[in-house]
Amino acid sequence: MSVDVVQLAQDLTPYATTAITAYGAAVLARVEGDAADATVAFGQRVLCRLTGRDTPDSATTAEQDSLADTVAELAGTPNDADLTAVLRVQIRRLMAAHPEIAADIAAWARPAPPTTVTISTSGERSPAVQNNYGTIHTGDSAV
Repeated sequence: MSVDVVQLAQDLTPYATTAITAYGAAVLARVEGDAADATVAFGQRVLCRLTGRDTPDSATTAEQDSLADTVAELAGTPNDADLTAVLRVQIRRLMAAHPEIAADIAAWARPAPPTTVTISTSGERSPAVQNNYGTIHTGDSAV
């Protein structure tokens, strides 16, 4: 099976960054919290596999160590777009160098992709909600 590592790296990066945002550098620890949602748990699993932390007795490569360093750095500034791009490139290079890792991860079932919701409002007493299934009262009295 031939894996498109460029596309796979693009697909995996949001999971990885979501896990890094949730756990920081501890994302590479083998322990998984019960509170972790499927997206974070998948991102953690991907990062552990990519960095060689999924098998505690195995030696890691320079690429894996470099990726782990980037994870630690990105944990300190999770919204850094430049570091996120570096992470994506390192994931791509690591999977190109180790096609067996790419094939392994490509075969995993993925949860729904992580999303970011931004809600904004403007105007005096304008409500801001993500979902509304009823009436919103702003305190104005009906005449």
